[in-house]
Amino acid sequence: MSPTNPTNSMANDDSSRLGTAPLGTGGPEVGVQGLGCMGMSIAYGPTDADEARATLERALELGVTLYDTADAYGDGENERFLSPFFKAHRDEVVVATKFALSMPAGISGPRVIRNDPAYIRQAIEASLRNLDLDVIDLYYMHRRDVNVPIEDTVGVMADLVREGKVKQLGLSEVTGRELRAAQAVHPIAAVQSEWSLFSRDIEAGVVPAARELGVTLVPYSPLGRGFLTGSFTNADQDLTEGDFRRTQPRFTGTNATENAALLAPVRAVAESHGASLGQIALAWVHQQATLHDLPVIPIPGTRTRTRIQENTAATRIVLTEKDLAQLDPIAPKVAGTRYPDMTFASASREAL
Repeated sequence: MSPTNPTNSMANDDSSRLGTAPLGTGGPEVGVQGLGCMGMSIAYGPTDADEARATLERALELGVTLYDTADAYGDGENERFLSPFFKAHRDEVVVATKFALSMPAGISGPRVIRNDPAYIRQAIEASLRNLDLDVIDLYYMHRRDVNVPIEDTVGVMADLVREGKVKQLGLSEVTGRELRAAQAVHPIAAVQSEWSLFSRDIEAGVVPAARELGVTLVPYSPLGRGFLTGSFTNADQDLTEGDFRRTQPRFTGTNATENAALLAPVRAVAESHGASLGQIALAWVHQQATLHDLPVIPIPGTRTRTRIQENTAATRIVLTEKDLAQLDPIAPKVAGTRYPDMTFASASREAL
């Protein structure tokens, strides 16, 4: 059996729905795996809208209830695309969206980050219109504007909760220190950061803070933007024009060659479980909930029903101590940074 096509594997059995995990202290129980929806509109090349809609429905059937979007994904395009699905299943889904990030030149262009009160007020009204909802379940600060005290930003977000426009608050790409400062203003339900076999910097500060404060970790890009699945080995050669992974240092040139070689232990573990590479990468992220003693709800993105079934089946794979010992050494060997400009990520501020 090929480890990249586990069609007969128990790991691909969809006979049982996902388990659940709490979204913050006292928050709702949601499926232990969510769905990142950005790629349904932008970033990863051409998409089939009908298949993407069918994927949303299939995800819900499998127990996925947390759906993640942002106003920056196509200047509201992704929110508008998801709106009919959310409205049709309003009592079954938890809608998460974000503010703070503007990409006027598109996903590969320069980014503008704003956390000021006036912008937050403008952003929440736009997202409510795009989604055609009265309230957003989980509202994230997408990125940190270091020129605005985080206490001020969260203070305005807390006002949105009091006004009934938002139910819970989240932060994305913050440090452990910033999370503690935010929590002192208003309870934070979730922190969203990149966490995968290739990206583990949050384990130093963010994860301990989240565990102490009762905050759920929501890892984005748990599949290394697809690289950990083996679906491409060099972005310049394998991906279409306009795919923003062609701008990320890890996936191009000699970095891509070096990083592709790091998948060897993932393949070995996948073979032993009759699973795909992606399933092992996801199983590793899910297992961090037990290892670090906090709720972990990864949000892998996909646009096809086949992949959503494969991804959710990964929640039923339990890695052994031997498996973990094979996988743990990968991250320190990864060549290249996550972004060309790492000031866009919390790791650049963690040691300050």
